[in-house]
Order: sequence, then C-alpha cells, then structure tokens
Amino acid sequence: MAHWTLNDIPWDRFDPARVEPAILCLAKAASLVEQNGADYTRYLCNVFADDAEFQEAARVWGGEEVQHGKALGRWSMLADRSFDHAAVCARFSAGFRVDLDARRSIRGSRAGELVARCIVETGTSSYYTALAEATHEPVLHEICRHIAADELRHYKLFYTHMKRYLGREPLGFWGRLRVALGRIRESEDDELSYAFFVANAAAGAAYDRRRAHREYLAAAARIYRPHHLERAVAMTFKAVGLKPHGRLNLLMSELAWWALRRRTAA
Repeated sequence: MAHWTLNDIPWDRFDPARVEPAILCLAKAASLVEQNGADYTRYLCNVFADDAEFQEAARVWGGEEVQHGKALGRWSMLADRSFDHAAVCARFSAGFRVDLDARRSIRGSRAGELVARCIVETGTSSYYTALAEATHEPVLHEICRHIAADELRHYKLFYTHMKRYLGREPLGFWGRLRVALGRIRESEDDELSYAFFVANAAAGAAYDRRRAHREYLAAAARIYRPHHLERAVAMTFKAVGLKPHGRLNLLMSELAWWALRRRTAA
C-alpha cells in the first residue's frame, strides 16, 4: 500500500509566482525518469524470477516510482501550461528503453544488482532532499519531501535484500565497491541527459548528448549543498561495507563537493 497518494498533495496551494525556471526544468526531467519505474520493475522481476518475496517488494517499489513521475508531471503542467506530460513521456520512452529481455543482472550477480539499486536510491534520496530544500514553491516542496522519504525507504528495502543475498552470493568489499563506482559513473549515461533534453528542448531540436548533460549538471548542481553530499557518501559507504560516518566520510564528502563545483565551473 502506498504511503501517500496524489490526493495527499495540497494542489490548491500552488503558487505560480514561486516557480523557479531552473527547478522547473529539473522537475520536468525527473518526471520522465521516474515513469521508467514500470520498466525497471519488469527488469528486476526477470533477474529475480525465482524470488517471490523480492518480486512483490519490487512491484510495490515500481508503483511508487511511477507515482513520483505522475506527481512531478502534474506539478510541471501546473507550472508550465504548454507542458504535456503524457506526450513528452511517450517521446522519452521512444528514445530511451530499458532492456526488458534481460534475464541476468548486468552487475554480474544478484547481490551486485542490489548494491547498484542501493546506489540509485542514495542518489535519488539526496537529490529530492536537495530539491525540496531549494524550491520556494510550496506544492513542489511537499512532493519532493514525500519522494525523498520514499527513496530513503527504498534504499533500506534494497539494503535489506542485499544483505540477504550476500549470504548466498558472497561479494566482498572490492566487488561491492566496483559495482557502486560503476553505477555512479552511469549517472552520466543517456537516461538523465536525454530526459532533460526531451523535457525542456524546443520542438524539433536535435539531441546533443554532451550539451544536454552539461545543461542538466549545471541546473542540478545549483540545488546541492555540502550536507547533501555528506549524506550520500554515508549511504554509499554503508552499501559497500564501510563505516558510514567518520573522517573518511568527511574527506570524501569534501572531495565530492570540490569535484561538483569544479565540473560546473568548467
């Protein structure tokens, strides 16, 4: 059962005067990525075909992800009356597809797949927390607050199943770290860049991956603060088997903050 529904969002409090253009661009793009929850659910159910317990959890997770997309899409249409969420979703799906025929995890093992899912939830939990704190529009703030709480709960879900699978498919620290770093690098793949392009580019514009990624990163970087990265590093450390808090966390958080600022300044 969902922890919240679209009816729980205070849509009547929407304030168009508080819509920030850069944040609107991010919300539009996020609404497309979240709608991929149904495809990722199918992929996970294929990979965990003999695990009814996990499949049930994955279907609930996927339904909540799709709800995130619907909430963000509805808000985006309030903020920009020319934005047709269903039509833009269709264009995005036509240009970016999840491999629905896969039967084995691309991470090499199911334990590795769950490490990767933890990393994804780390990123989304931090992202929506940052977006909730950055926006001054009250309805988007509530939506992002709900989504951030969901994503943290999803992290805990995948972490619990990861621990269960580590008992069956031993994956040491270096293996978990390899998967985590690989998934972090994938944040620069086409999904986010293409979603940002499709959601915000003028009709008929040609997709330039580098330009779209640069524009997305520039918009996203503005909403982050050091404490968001410190939390993300702690969650990543926990997923790979390191102590979540301590000097190493602070060092890596400072390094991540420096790297983010350096890249957006380039």
